[in-house]
Formats: sequence, structure tokens, C-alpha cells
Amino acid sequence: MRILAHISDLHFGRLNPGAPPALRASIAASGADVVVVSGDLTQRARAREFAAARRFLDSLSVPWIVVPGNHDVPLYDIFSRWLNPLGRYRQYISDDVEPFYADREIAVLGINTARSLTFKNGRINRDQVRRGCALLGGCADTVTRIIVTHHPFDLPATNGHDEVVGRASMAIEGFARCRVDLILSGHLHHSQTGATTLRYGDTGYSAVLVQAGTATSSRQRTELNSYNVISIDRPRLSIDRMVWEDQSGAFAVTGSDHFRLAPLGWARSANTAEPGM
Repeated sequence: MRILAHISDLHFGRLNPGAPPALRASIAASGADVVVVSGDLTQRARAREFAAARRFLDSLSVPWIVVPGNHDVPLYDIFSRWLNPLGRYRQYISDDVEPFYADREIAVLGINTARSLTFKNGRINRDQVRRGCALLGGCADTVTRIIVTHHPFDLPATNGHDEVVGRASMAIEGFARCRVDLILSGHLHHSQTGATTLRYGDTGYSAVLVQAGTATSSRQRTELNSYNVISIDRPRLSIDRMVWEDQSGAFAVTGSDHFRLAPLGWARSANTAEPGM
């Protein structure tokens, strides 16, 4: 069994000040084996914001895997935006913007969807999908294969704009061929889970799409600060939504989703609670 803490949209530079220490404590209590960060570590890609984000990551007691988001590309520093858009990210966080982590039970690949040519939206290309499948396709069939991007592959029903990552359909079809199990994203500051079949139809293998809200930012939009704890015990997995509570100053479980693996991929479990999860 593996436990992942899926956090996103930290936005150092515009924080809910009580959230980072509470998040650190909650992740430690979850027993997470790996922390997955799906982008937007900073508010304006400033050096001091990246430095603060790195201090937070270094304070975690478990390995972490991170991808950049659109806020990690300078917005107003035009020269940096065009000539070296992820220079500060590489300096303070990691020189590898598409990191890979694997053990005997899970394989996690980050894919960078942030682009300097757009201020908000993201994009995934065919070469990134090919590389991802080459890495994940070499894993044993018993390994749960996980992709991490900043920009999402699905939208909440209340979202009136098409803000899924560019070339999403192409990527989902490619990931189905190499049997990707989970795709973790952020960007919208909205928590959501669902199978790829709901938006993309039958692609031959259904993955679970998991979006995280903003873990620590004061830019909460329609949700309080939140993150996901994902428990993987193949052929079952569960996603617990951890939400900030103002009164307690801590994160607490407010709901869980459960999925089970079938021959054609993952489907939501009929039971609200799976034994042993």
C-alpha cells in the first residue's frame, strides 16, 4: 500500500498564514510516502517566493515530486518570461521540470504544462506523452502509474470556460494505451475526482482524474484550503479530501471517493467505504 499527499497551488507570496504549518502537520499525520505538488508554488515567480516554497518543501519528512504551474513563470518580468521562463523555478526548486519517482508499487511522472506563450492556460504535447508512456510502460503490471500536471483534464460543472489543458484528448488517448491509472492536477482551486470515461468516453483504459484545491493560498475562490490524501492498495484506491477548518486551525477529512480496478480500467466503487482502506 502507498499513500500520496497531493497538494497544489501553494501560491507562496499570497498565503493563508496558518495553512502551511497545519498542512505540514496534516501530511505527517497522514503517513504519506510521497508528497506530489501539482504546480503554482508561487504567486508571481519571485525569488523570495520560491525560496519560501523551497523551505516548506524541505521541512516535509518524506520525498516530494513537483511540477511547475503558470504562476511559476514570471508575469511582469518580460525578459525572464521569454528568455528563461522557469529559471527561478530551476534555481530554487529543481532543475528537473518533469521528474520521475518509482518504487515497487507506484511510478509517478511529472509533466510540465506551463508555457510562456500563454498567461493562464497550459498545454501538453505529443512528445511529452510519448516520453511518459516510454517511462511508465516499462513498469510492471502491478505498479500503479501516475501522471502529474498543473493544468487539469476535467472541469467542475460550475466552470463556464474550457480551461482543460491543451491537446487533452490526444494525451488521454495516449495515456490509455500505456495504462496510466491516475492523473493528478490543480490550477482551478477546485477539488474533484472522476474517471476519464465521463469526459472522454471509451479509450480502452479508464484512469482516475484527481484535482486538488489550493492548499495554502488566500486565493480560495469557491473553496476553503484543501488537499488530497490518496491511498493506493491495488486493485483499490481511495481519495480523502482534507479541508482547512478555521475554528480548529487544522485540516480534516470532509469526504472520500473510492475506485476499483477492472479489466478496462478504474471505476467508482458502488460502496462509500471499501474494507481495509
